[in-house]
This record gives sequence, structure tokens and C-alpha cells, in this order.
Amino acid sequence: MQSCETIIVNKPKLPLADIEKSITKTYKKDLFVPFVKAINEYQLIEPGDKIAVAISGGKDSLILAKLFQELKRHNKIDFELIFLSMDPGFRKVNRELLESNAAYLEIPLIIKESEIFDVIGKIAKENPCYMCARMRRGFLYKAALDLGCNKLALGHHFNDVIETTLMNMFYNGRFSTMVPKIEADNFEGIELIRPMMFIKEHDIARWIKHSGIQAMNCGCTVVAEKTSSKRREIKALINQLKKDQPDVDQLIYNSATNVNLEAILGYHQNNKNKVHFNQIYEERKKKK
Repeated sequence: MQSCETIIVNKPKLPLADIEKSITKTYKKDLFVPFVKAINEYQLIEPGDKIAVAISGGKDSLILAKLFQELKRHNKIDFELIFLSMDPGFRKVNRELLESNAAYLEIPLIIKESEIFDVIGKIAKENPCYMCARMRRGFLYKAALDLGCNKLALGHHFNDVIETTLMNMFYNGRFSTMVPKIEADNFEGIELIRPMMFIKEHDIARWIKHSGIQAMNCGCTVVAEKTSSKRREIKALINQLKKDQPDVDQLIYNSATNVNLEAILGYHQNNKNKVHFNQIYEERKKKK
């Protein structure tokens, strides 16, 4: 979930060799190790995969690209990479920043044009972020399939996971979170993967500042520098809670891995086959 917060970098860019070296040296424990751990634990890459790595131009997607390139250099799994970017209607300065950063970091971008910002500005100007994310993802799915890819990798990180979990609880009245991989509903033959789920946002920010790269913010022309007010509220809440419980972010994440189906009031899958507490209770009695 690309943050619209701009990270100001007041230092020259490091040479590319030093930027790449930092991923497996200075930031190995915080970036490369959790990246590989997620891939292994959730079986995100298989031999023969052709993966489209989505590049928005923000800090999250830039480190995602470099992590994949590093994995490709060191890993024995045979897989192919495509670096896919969509221009949804960027201002000229943002398009140029995307292209210059990709060139400097030697990320061979394939850029596809769209008019999503114009569409969102007309149909969802008051609350554009959710609709924009869905439209952009659909566009990327189709573009990835057209390029022969069977997987689309997105740069969602640890903080995106816990913020989404709380947003769903507080604003949608349901417990659901981001998952490491999922088959696309409306695009047969492609799977979405999130290999940065164990990487924390502040470590990405540290890396981007260290590199000297000025990453793009969300580039939105509809709400400019603003991001989802709800997500900002959740970020602020988590930061406040961390003052009293420093591990609260990890505990929120862990809660999605420790769901006790016998201690909930109901559950469902894809809004179908809703199971009420009474059914859960009766099934538990039968097991005794």
C-alpha cells in the first residue's frame, strides 16, 4: 500500500554497487532475510515462474525490485522477472522521477499507459484511494498476463498488513487481513504474491535514505499529497499504542496467525456459507 508521505533525502545518491551491496550487508537482517523468509514460508516462488514485479516508483516497490534482483543472483530456483509499471496519469515530474530512478537502479521497466487518475477524478473524487487501488490492480493483472506472467508481486509490507487488519475491524466490522498469496478472482492464470510481508516500513525508509534515492510519493493527481484519512488514523493509533506496548504491532500481526475458530462468534469464506456461533458450538459438542 504505497504511502503518500514523501521521504525527503538530503544526500547524494550512492553508487549503484554500494546500494545493492547494502541489501545483503547493512540491511540484510531487516530487508533481505525477511524477504527470503516470506518466500520460503509461504511458498511464493516455484521453478518456472514468470513474475511481474509491480513498480509504482515509491520506496516500497523500488526495494521490492532490488530484492528480487538480488534473489535472482543468489537463488537456485529458475524463475523469470518482468518489472512492470503503470502510468495512471502521472504529472510529468513524477513520470520523469520514475524513469530516472529505474534507470539509475538498473531496473528494466516496462511502462504501460492508462487513464485511471482521470477516471477516478470523475467517479470517486471524494474517496478515491480504494477504487484507485482496485482499478490499478486489475490493470496490472491484465498487463502481466499479456506479458506471459503467472504471478504479480506487490510491495505490501508488514505495516500494510497490520493497518489493513485494524481498518477492516474498525471501519468494516470484520476480521480480515492481507494474505501472502491469492489467486486473482477475475483473471484466470495469475496469482498475486506479497513477499515483503515480514519487512517493516521504517526499515524500508532507512534504506531509501541511505541510498540517496528520492522515491516518488503515490503520485496521485486526484488528492495530491493526501492519503487515506482512515489509514492515517490507524497509523497514528498504532504509534500511540506502541508507547505503552512496544510490541503491539507484532501482536496485531500475530493475531491473524492465531485465530481460534472455537472462540469467535462466526466466520465465512468470500461472504458465502456464513457459520454462526450456534453451529460452531454444536459441532464442538459433537466432538466431545
